[in-house]
Parts: sequence; C-alpha cells; structure tokens
Amino acid sequence: MIQKTKDKIEAFIFDMDGVIIDSEEIWKRAEKEVFSSIGVKLSEELCSVTQSMTTTEVTNFWYSKYPWKHKTLDEVENGVVERVAHFIKNEGQAISGIEKFIKVLNSRGYKIGLATNSPSVLIPVVLEKLALTEYFDATSSAEHELEGKPHPFVYLTTAEKLNVKPENCVAIEDSFSGLLAAKKAGMKTIAIFDSPNSKVENKIADYYISCYNQFDFSKLNLEE
Repeated sequence: MIQKTKDKIEAFIFDMDGVIIDSEEIWKRAEKEVFSSIGVKLSEELCSVTQSMTTTEVTNFWYSKYPWKHKTLDEVENGVVERVAHFIKNEGQAISGIEKFIKVLNSRGYKIGLATNSPSVLIPVVLEKLALTEYFDATSSAEHELEGKPHPFVYLTTAEKLNVKPENCVAIEDSFSGLLAAKKAGMKTIAIFDSPNSKVENKIADYYISCYNQFDFSKLNLEE
C-alpha cells in the first residue's frame, strides 16, 4: 500500500508496452521477422533477456551474437520499429480497462505522463490507435536519454515535463526493470501483473493490481 505522506500525488506516469497496449507478441513477431531474415537465430531464452531492453540495445545484443553483413545496425533497428508500428496500427489492442482508468484520472485532475523504453516514433502510433492522445500531458522515450530503464532518467525527464516533483508521482509498470527505474527516480510504484508469480518475483512495488478494474484510490491513500 502506498502510505499517505505530506507529499500529495499529482501525477500518474505510465509505461507503454504491457501497461497501455498489449504489445508483447507484436514485438516478438517483428523481431523474429526482421532478425531471422538476416541470419539471427532467436531463442526463447535469449529473447527473455532482451525483453526489457531498448530497441538499440536489442539490436546491439543480437549483432554481438550473430554479426550480419549488408545492413547497418540502424537499418535493422528501424526495420523492427517499422514492423511494430505496422502491427500496432492494424492489430493493436489496449490493455483491458486502461481507457476508463485514464479518463478517471483525468476527471480527478491528475496530470498524466508516459515514460517508455520504446522509440519515440511509436508513442503517437500507440496513443492514436487507442484514442488516448488528448489525455497525456507529457511523453518521453528512453532513446533520448543516456540510458534506458532500469536507469531512472526517462522517469525524471517525464516528471520535469509535467512540472511535478518525482515524489509526487505514481509510476505504473509491468516489469522489474521499469519498477526499479521509477523507484530510483523517487516515485511511488504500482505494478500491474496478470500472473501471481510476477508479484512474487517483483516485490519492490508499493501496490499490485492484476487489472485496472481492481484499482482502488482509497487503498492507495491518494485522497486528501
């Protein structure tokens, strides 16, 4: 439970993939399509390692394992991002309950931000696909930071854009690296996990939900 303190919560900052849009399989398909075409042998074990990386880090990772020729790293990375954007536009699905939840936050006067490891070009694609653009006061991508999550930079940047102190922000994440980034930034954290095992493995969040319909403002002690 997030305990009430003298610091009033003023903003909610969302991760994007797995928190706003159900995109895990989309990323897997895009990466398999692009990397396999240049001779990379993807495995479930190694794909799990890259899951929380930025696209640049993922591309560098696979190049170190299976160096390819005839295409630059940028060309390969851009190929993956283009395929992800294509799949999102045509097949993207919102995480259940996110639209209603964001509208409730908006109606209560909270500022709303987005902090993602994904490339910035995908942010408007996702928000437009889900018809959520108008609700976000600030968005940030880790591609413009020195390092992505689990480093806190993208969260600190988003808080600055919102003109809210980090301690007055709640971050919503679905991964350990994301939760760690928000914690390092000094924010309260909510983990959204659909698996009980995930809660056990990721104990650092202040509060846990398996879906947005479970969100209870009174339990979070966010009311004055």
